[in-house]
Amino acid sequence: MADSQSNAAPSAYPVSFAIPADAPPSGVIHVRHRHRDRFTVVGNHLAQHPDLSAAAVGLAVYIQSLPDGADVTVKRLTLRFREGEITVRRALNELVAAGYLERRRVSLGGGRFATRVIAYDRPGGRGGGAAAPPKRPESGVGAEVDADAGADADAGAEPVADADAAPEPRSVPGPRSVPEPEDVPEPEDVPDAVPEPDAEAEPTAPPLPEVTSPAAPSPPAVDLLTRLRTVDARLLLSWRDVQELAPGVEKWLGRGVGDEQVVRTLTAALPPGHVPIHHPARFLAYRLDAMLPPPLPVAAPRPAAPPPLITCDGCDRAIRSHDPDALCADCSRERAGATAVSVAVA
Repeated sequence: MADSQSNAAPSAYPVSFAIPADAPPSGVIHVRHRHRDRFTVVGNHLAQHPDLSAAAVGLAVYIQSLPDGADVTVKRLTLRFREGEITVRRALNELVAAGYLERRRVSLGGGRFATRVIAYDRPGGRGGGAAAPPKRPESGVGAEVDADAGADADAGAEPVADADAAPEPRSVPGPRSVPEPEDVPEPEDVPDAVPEPDAEAEPTAPPLPEVTSPAAPSPPAVDLLTRLRTVDARLLLSWRDVQELAPGVEKWLGRGVGDEQVVRTLTAALPPGHVPIHHPARFLAYRLDAMLPPPLPVAAPRPAAPPPLITCDGCDRAIRSHDPDALCADCSRERAGATAVSVAVA
């Protein structure tokens, strides 16, 4: 008979490993290994953090194992792990909120800035030095990386004061010395009584209130732009916007467009009421420039009316003249010739 074959993957533990008799009846059983190199000390405050997700804890452990200067951007971590960019970004934000990461903006000079990432092995342990390791639970079940490397870390680490320890009492300075009475300078003589005001003096009249002159009327363009918010509340303009848009409105008014027509043009076909107008000044500036009407054409002068028809006194011929006693051309020449002959005879 052929031997039976199994497709099950071989166990990662040695076959000779036997479960101890004092092992807990359920749960995980650790097989400890003492690391001599290439290990990272991770505190149980991170490995067993109650609020961090598994992705955040894993990224924190990975970042703590990297040397200074390593790239820990979202793009780089996405290429390293199978999780997507959204999951990695959310996990990094959790570490920032928990205090394990800090994003600090530093100046590079010349108006340039860069964001540096600072990783803390333990929140609150800023300022250098290793933080004191947390106490291991009595049950003996803890983070593997912490338990394996705890002895090696304690051998070379300097003792650090516990953050929760009570601070040493500060010395309180003693009372300041008070000069003796003879050393205190005597006060100058003070008059016994304050002189009373003269009863016969005339009381001073209170100052009259200042009379402010009425404000000068605003230009028509300023009034028009200010009243736009009464048509649509989204067209609320600041005083600076009104001053910048007023020349454009004055150009419309100078081309013979009435106030009401300008308001109708600027407020026509606005977006629906639920759509906000984020920049009303830019919106109105575009309309004032794009919809500017052409100037009115200059009217040609009308031709003068012809002179009325009158009758010549010499020949009863009809002629046109504004002078009621005017003569026609022939009668004018005959009268001019007769006048010349009479002058010559005389």
